Amino acid sequence: MIIETDDFDEAVRFYRDVLGMPEQPAFATVGDDRVSILQAGVATIELATHAHVQAIDAIENAAPSAAGGPTSAGPTLRLALEVDDTEQAVAVSAAAGAGVLAPLTRTPFQTINARVQGPAGWQVTFFQELESLDERQKRDGFATDDRRAR
Repeated sequence: MIIETDDFDEAVRFYRDVLGMPEQPAFATVGDDRVSILQAGVATIELATHAHVQAIDAIENAAPSAAGGPTSAGPTLRLALEVDDTEQAVAVSAAAGAGVLAPLTRTPFQTINARVQGPAGWQVTFFQELESLDERQKRDGFATDDRRAR
């Protein structure tokens, strides 16, 4: 994933220095040609319909965006980062100037989620797993899309 930003220094400060993502060497030329490749751990891609995004907004008690509309009226791509401690991740982010969009919320899918406004207009959801994948997939509602009733 590449996040293009007009405030490169602020984005690097937030993702590298505040969230603690290790930086690896990256090629760039000179002047305004700047890049920072940050290790974000294991990644997953979550594909979701608009209805599902709205359901997540409701579950996470997401606050309206700065424009006054629902949070999901923002970018169609959000970052979701698994953390060991959601409360600490939000506290560190908020202390560094990130606005809290959704407070700590225990979800029905057994995570503790919260959402902040990151730089360059990106929303960042922190989630802390409360049970293992094995435990989760035994519960109602958890299935792969090809096995889900429609």
